[in-house]
Amino acid sequence: MSKKPSIPKGTRDFNPEEVTRRNYIFNVIKETFALYGFQPIETPSFENSETLMGKYGEEGDRLIFKILNSGDFLSKVDDKLYSEKDSNKITTKISEKALRYDLTVPFARYVVQHQNQITFPFKRYQIQPVWRADRPQKGRFREFFQCDADVVGSTSLWQEVEFVQLYDAVFTKLGLKDVTIKINNRKILSGIAETIGAEDKLIDFTVALDKLDKIGEDGVKKEMREKSISEDALQKLQPLFSFKGSNDEKLNALSEMLKTSELGMKGVEELEFIAKTIEKLGLQTASLQIDVTLARGLNYYTGAIFEVSAPAEVNMGSIGGGGRYDDLTGIFGMPNISGVGISFGLDRIYLVLEELNLFPKTVSENSKALFINFGNKEALYAMEAITNLRNAGIKAELYPDDTKMGKQMGYADKRNIPFTVLAGEKEMEAQQYTLKDMKSGAQSSVSYSELEKMLAQ
Repeated sequence: MSKKPSIPKGTRDFNPEEVTRRNYIFNVIKETFALYGFQPIETPSFENSETLMGKYGEEGDRLIFKILNSGDFLSKVDDKLYSEKDSNKITTKISEKALRYDLTVPFARYVVQHQNQITFPFKRYQIQPVWRADRPQKGRFREFFQCDADVVGSTSLWQEVEFVQLYDAVFTKLGLKDVTIKINNRKILSGIAETIGAEDKLIDFTVALDKLDKIGEDGVKKEMREKSISEDALQKLQPLFSFKGSNDEKLNALSEMLKTSELGMKGVEELEFIAKTIEKLGLQTASLQIDVTLARGLNYYTGAIFEVSAPAEVNMGSIGGGGRYDDLTGIFGMPNISGVGISFGLDRIYLVLEELNLFPKTVSENSKALFINFGNKEALYAMEAITNLRNAGIKAELYPDDTKMGKQMGYADKRNIPFTVLAGEKEMEAQQYTLKDMKSGAQSSVSYSELEKMLAQ
């Protein structure tokens, strides 16, 4: 017996309506990226393993999908290495490539490789799929699209201001209100680690802190203890878990907490500039909120970090994020090139719009009219009209087979095509068309010009 077909866990098929809705989101994001001066690029779906490994921290590296070398890949593994059962060592021998984990590291590689053709500051956007060997759950998949915008070659904080505006513009166009753009600064986190005496545990500290919304205060403290962060340090960290108030109040509290840390105070200054500027410029529907526990687990962030939360009534994780990285290209031999970027989580945005019923009805519309097929002679007459309708930008199609009218009408009904057009011998003789409204059942005999006018409404 043949095996029942299936797809890998954490991946999905998309039906026509879903693809149309996804394209709607893509188009809104693309148009906004272009409006803000970003240019499109694309990179390969897989990179050399050395390009990706070691760039996302220990946890990120574990989630990278490795690609087995072609041919007899085991021939490169000698008996001694095989007997050690060390998967990391064996992997380097049998896998030289990997599926990209995100779009930022490949972008850094692109910048270095094409630096002589790029005009800096370089503003690029990229909309492509990425892959992570994560545990699938609601809103979290192993294959998903990222929609990234980055600027490299400028340290100006005006870029961060523009990214906050860009987030606001996209979500406003999508009709998604009450979105919260959370912001913090890695310099602040470094300053906090310094003041509590845990400078040498910065990565462990930020990785644990980044899980606060998932595992809670007790869970974060437990993980920090497991990473040998002292009880004294945790005691000094306590005010961080109860930071409340307005952005101004949080900035004042941070200034007091970090007054002995030069790096921490630099972070406060940067955060203050962004928050104050956005306050003066205003946002359309989103709100900017300082969140001092926001860490984002990626090691390459060095300045501002962003995370976007969906409206409170939707139980969903972040729908966007990003931040400043001062020397990401340095890992590829091009030091001192600062960059900042953000990403939109398409799949989660889709789920949020669906749950809140925010997709415009016109997004899912397919053909406006189905022409009934009565035979080759009549089909030619119908196709002449269909060709003219398509040239006028009206979606129309001919049922391909000369079969029972009931079957053809049922097809239109199942496809939710709003009109059917009958073009038989009687209509051909009168140079007319019978237009039927599938919802009301009403029919009318019309000329071609009347048909085009009615279908264009």
